[in-house]
Amino acid sequence: MKYCAKCGTQMDDNLTFCPNCGTPTGAAAAPAAATVINETDHTAEFDPKDISDNKVVAMLPYLSDFIGIVIAALIAKDSAYVSFHVRQALKLNVVSTLIGIISALLIWTFIVPIAGGICLAIITVLKIIAFFQVCGGKAKEPAIISNLKFLK
Repeated sequence: MKYCAKCGTQMDDNLTFCPNCGTPTGAAAAPAAATVINETDHTAEFDPKDISDNKVVAMLPYLSDFIGIVIAALIAKDSAYVSFHVRQALKLNVVSTLIGIISALLIWTFIVPIAGGICLAIITVLKIIAFFQVCGGKAKEPAIISNLKFLK
């Protein structure tokens, strides 16, 4: 015999619900765990050896903007892991360049350059986060930029 966890009623072992209060017991009490899939995390798609061998090169695009992107692409052109990070850094640099151009063209509005500066600061933070994810051997798309569908 087992007892209900909620009301303490004694009940048969084969019951899945308490006859007194209706509380689920046993297998019915534990809901199935929902599987959460992070669509921006691509770490499992890469060979662990590729990640460990090219981690330092994958850091370069986040540190040196366009020059770092070109150098990393040339140094490790056969590495899928580095190519992934080159694409992500390129996305960040394209967006920051576009923000800079728009801010420069609309400098007379005063508010657009201020908003552009804030956006550039956010992109800098995203680059720092991406850099530390590379240090940890991860392959995650940076937040906000992951919604952009170019350079997948």
